[in-house]
Amino acid sequence: MEKEAGMDLLETVNTLATKALSGQRPTREEVLRVLRSEDDDLMDVVAAAFRVRRHYFGKRVKLNFLVNLKSGLCPEDCFYCSQRLGSGTEILKYTWLGPEEAAALAGAGISGGARRVCLVASGRGPTDRDIGRVADVIGAIKAEHPAVEVCACLGLLSDGQAARLRAAGAYAYNHNLNTAGGRYSDICTTHTYDDRVDTLRRAQRAGLSPCSGIIAGMGERDEDLVDVALALRDLTPDSVPVNFLIPFEGTPLGTEWNLTPRHCLRILAMVRFVCPDAEVRVAGGREIHLGSMQPLALYLANSIFLGDYLTSEGQQGHQDLEMIAEAGFTVEGLECAKPVARGGPAQVALRHRGAGTDLPPNA
Repeated sequence: MEKEAGMDLLETVNTLATKALSGQRPTREEVLRVLRSEDDDLMDVVAAAFRVRRHYFGKRVKLNFLVNLKSGLCPEDCFYCSQRLGSGTEILKYTWLGPEEAAALAGAGISGGARRVCLVASGRGPTDRDIGRVADVIGAIKAEHPAVEVCACLGLLSDGQAARLRAAGAYAYNHNLNTAGGRYSDICTTHTYDDRVDTLRRAQRAGLSPCSGIIAGMGERDEDLVDVALALRDLTPDSVPVNFLIPFEGTPLGTEWNLTPRHCLRILAMVRFVCPDAEVRVAGGREIHLGSMQPLALYLANSIFLGDYLTSEGQQGHQDLEMIAEAGFTVEGLECAKPVARGGPAQVALRHRGAGTDLPPNA
């Protein structure tokens, strides 16, 4: 019976891959099967989704770099966020960075291989004066790095703001749906799911590349993850970040530890099947929840953030680059670059602890 179930799943994921490669929409039941598959079938899921990833993106990995222009001080109550109103998380709090400082930070990420810089500011949404501030930052970055893509993530947009960002040189706008519309009020009460959809459509109408994704691990059901992925497909974002909840102490979701590395991979595969030709980015929380299985995520996602996130530290940049190279992938834009130098063969470290010493063992 178990063998029959495994064969049935293999048929399902192969069907999903065929549909993804031919532009057909998957059924809700098919993608639910991916999330509900057994750990023993995980590599069949990964292999089928990798066929889709390789078809559209080869073995390239796009690097993105976050610059947090304004940290904390947010009036919204998003339950997952360390910058929320009333947050007890001890994060850095500061108002707007100047253009020179922001451009210098962006330059650090670009020098590490980032092709997109994401400019983020906490708050419900920008004022017109804030749009001017961000426009100045975009100008400073583009003056030094004219080819880099700039993505803005500033909250809910009002009339004319998306067009101003586009005119200033922004390439994309990020506003995540985060979860299914039917449960949005479970994670935020100060704005609605429809508000988020409206902002994405404003960005699209202004000619900005739409970027929108999810946060997994907030106590949602598998059905909720599928519903938000299918909703994203209908909105046709060019980029889909997949975040895994970082349970910040001091937030309402600070005790939600619901994810395993294997389920994170199933979520990424599901998103790849649903949004096959979108840039799927494994984003916040990958280091925490994927752990040593991070390299497998590259077979599903074709994009990652380099270095740190908004209020938490990520893996060191050189470790990201080594991981990509060691998994057999290349950094987009640096396909002809030499492999990341590691200082020659790994050095043998002689044991000086444990048995025969006064130091405890490495265990």
